[in-house]
Amino acid sequence: MSTYGLKNLLAPRSVALVGASPRKGSVGRAILGNIQKSQFKGEFGLVNPRYSEIDGSSAAGSLAELSFVPELVVITAPATSIPGLIDEAGRRGAAGAVIISAGLGHGPGSLANGTEKAAQKYGMRLIGPNCLGIMMPGANLNASFSAHMPNKGSLALISQSGAIAAGMVDWAAQRAVGFSGVVSIGDQLDVDIADLLDYFALDAETQAILLYIEAIKDARKFMSAARAAARIKPVVVVKSGRMAQGAKAAATHTGALAGSDAVYDAAFQRAGVLRVSDLRELFDCAETLGRLKSPPGKRLVILTNGGGIGVLAVDRLVELGGVPAAMTPEIWAKLDAVLPPTWSGSNPVDIVGDAGPARYAAALEVLLADSGNDAVLVMNVQTAIARADEIAGAVTEIVRNYREQRRELSKPVLAVWIGADQKISALLSGAGIPNYPTEDDAVRGFMHLVRHREAVEVLAQVPPAMPSSFAPDTEGARRIVADALADDRQWLDPIEIKRLFDAYDIAMVPTYAATDAEQAVAQASVILAQGSTVVLKIMSRDIVHKSDVGGVVLNLTSADAVRAAMSDILARAKTMRPDARISGVMVQAMVLRPKARELILGLADDPTFGTVMVFGCGGTAVEIINDKALALPPLDLQLARSMIERTRVSRLLRAYRDVPAVKEDAVAMVLVKLAQMAADIPEIRGLDINPLLADETGVLAVDARTAVGRVERKFRGSGPANFAVRPYPSQWQRHLEVKDGWRVFVRPIRPEDEPLIHEFLRHVTSHDLRLRFFASMKEFSHDFIARLTQLDYARAMAFVAFDEITNELLGVVRIHSDSIYESGEYGILLRSDLKGRGLGWALMQLIIEYAKSEGLKAISGDVLTENTVMLAMCRSLGFEVESDPAEHDICSVRLAL
Repeated sequence: MSTYGLKNLLAPRSVALVGASPRKGSVGRAILGNIQKSQFKGEFGLVNPRYSEIDGSSAAGSLAELSFVPELVVITAPATSIPGLIDEAGRRGAAGAVIISAGLGHGPGSLANGTEKAAQKYGMRLIGPNCLGIMMPGANLNASFSAHMPNKGSLALISQSGAIAAGMVDWAAQRAVGFSGVVSIGDQLDVDIADLLDYFALDAETQAILLYIEAIKDARKFMSAARAAARIKPVVVVKSGRMAQGAKAAATHTGALAGSDAVYDAAFQRAGVLRVSDLRELFDCAETLGRLKSPPGKRLVILTNGGGIGVLAVDRLVELGGVPAAMTPEIWAKLDAVLPPTWSGSNPVDIVGDAGPARYAAALEVLLADSGNDAVLVMNVQTAIARADEIAGAVTEIVRNYREQRRELSKPVLAVWIGADQKISALLSGAGIPNYPTEDDAVRGFMHLVRHREAVEVLAQVPPAMPSSFAPDTEGARRIVADALADDRQWLDPIEIKRLFDAYDIAMVPTYAATDAEQAVAQASVILAQGSTVVLKIMSRDIVHKSDVGGVVLNLTSADAVRAAMSDILARAKTMRPDARISGVMVQAMVLRPKARELILGLADDPTFGTVMVFGCGGTAVEIINDKALALPPLDLQLARSMIERTRVSRLLRAYRDVPAVKEDAVAMVLVKLAQMAADIPEIRGLDINPLLADETGVLAVDARTAVGRVERKFRGSGPANFAVRPYPSQWQRHLEVKDGWRVFVRPIRPEDEPLIHEFLRHVTSHDLRLRFFASMKEFSHDFIARLTQLDYARAMAFVAFDEITNELLGVVRIHSDSIYESGEYGILLRSDLKGRGLGWALMQLIIEYAKSEGLKAISGDVLTENTVMLAMCRSLGFEVESDPAEHDICSVRLAL
């Protein structure tokens, strides 16, 4: 797995610091001081051939001279020495290193390349180079040059910037927010964001994960890890470089709309990651997520002694998509019984400016017991009548008692004490109540909790089925693109586009090509005879936007008008673009749909995330209006609907005044078909339909451009070469026959299989569970099963087997690749009453076949020595079986592919 060896780095039992220095102001001296102050409990040694002792600690001349084998080596030595140091550490038996030093360079022949090769030779994991270091409060380890060691807590921070990591630690120290780990990843020579997401997602001490990202190196790996982590706990990201102008030179409207930062937004949304705009919002997110769990809904009730600030909070709540909790007559009566007659009588619950601790406590008790809200925001504006600290004390006492009674069922409580001093903030924080300087910050904090819950729900949704009538002519479409590439062209001509769209059942206005006036007249005559008028459009692979050169003429009603229009179009194009290659004109029927909406749909090619879907308001001013939504394919109908709903133009798709609603799902289906087209034909590098006319009768593409090019595989593994998110691998569905004619159906696992897994586990004995999980397993939580069922098939695969007659789940086999996609670790579990019937053998053969297709070089696993049946099967399948030298009751098995 990508977490291989990370525990040795992040919770080591022994540490060596190479490059420690007595020089004040040096990085080595700072890290030595931090390790000493953090009171690391394991063995610790220094390596510096120039000194025998540094700051009271003895130093060895080399790693070989240490009296112990360090699990983790922290390196601050000069860059030129690092490849040799890593090789020495590997020979010594170190599990990994944190490389603080910078200046290793990049690419073949660089110091970084030599360092990486040395680490791979010994299976070492590396963090860095060029990083701040790591801070792991649970392990009492501060191997960084940060000014402070964070308190122990439940937040993990992964940062590409050392300064951001250090700043977060300083902020957290003032707010009593603690961390389960802080890792500055630097240049990500080995361990990257995805690896650490995997690690902290499975870490029981981590409640939420914070990310600071500048750029992502391996988008498919990141998306896989982020989606897996976000299903389990909140993942929040700040991404810098939001204003980068990545679309200036785009050749299509779609490409211009799909700017670099907008694509990151789409990726984060698809992954279920919460994006915040700046460090302040990240701090607020940390304040919330470090203390609270997501509520089941988005109904917030506000308790305040100031009506104005309460109204501001409600305004912000509604603006961000939250719901002010309604008040039932029963709750109103309970509040009215404990509050003065002048209270507001509604939400926000304004208990008047003279409210003291007793009034706050009485009202809060009623609101906490009310099932009509999902969370409570308590606000206080300081007055000379009641002491703010005493009110805070009363609130914390009520909240403590409430949480003790309700435990896991308790609802979130947030606080705002306007102008409060540090003592009040510390009091609230100490009680686990997130508190904020303003009502805006608090409402945003609540909505972060809501957004996380919504993201998890979306990730776990079962995609609706595609209409059975959709059966694209994939081979015909591929031939169209292949012919264009064979002709060394970068653009399909209009006739080819029409045929391509026909292959995917995307309606397009009939289109003809004319190379001269007489040909145009002949084609126009057919259209005129049908009672329609004619449109001519310039046809040139070099002219991207036809209207920019006067290349579109509408409503032509006669042969003479067609001749004149073609002459004018060609003349204007040659004058305005003398360099352009002009093939002639397109001839189309004039489409008259007076109440149709003009939309744009398309595909763009992003250098990081591959193919991106774009939807928005169409027409000639698409870039000016800039009303768009982006998404990463593949798409199902639900994702397509969600994409459409994120735009302003989506409101116009509904009925209004005398305009009927657009035909249900007609637009969404075109998006799904385009996503399928992109999966089937990765040579399509860009496409836009502009406009797509949509009304109550359906949709019709009026104009389109399609760019093609040779496939450049962006991502490792199989699946579409240009997709950062792999589609459901339906091609791996199998009907198998095992012993005695027993037939089983095997397919890749899906999120909706969770109930089936729970039922399946009831048929597995405790002994077999211990053999599989190496521990006694009495119960399986939703989170545990969700990790098994909710895969994205990029780095992990699981197959589930069903009886073809009873449809009962019989067994599961899975594999997870390592961080460099060379080896995979397998696991298998069968119903205990079905062993010995050949199912295990068939599933193992299937997972081996899958691993080979993915290009993995080996499959490995750990098997308990007492599991003689599994070990015998492994030997029969050709696995090498060896005893684990460290764990005598475990055998390591490995199959070279």
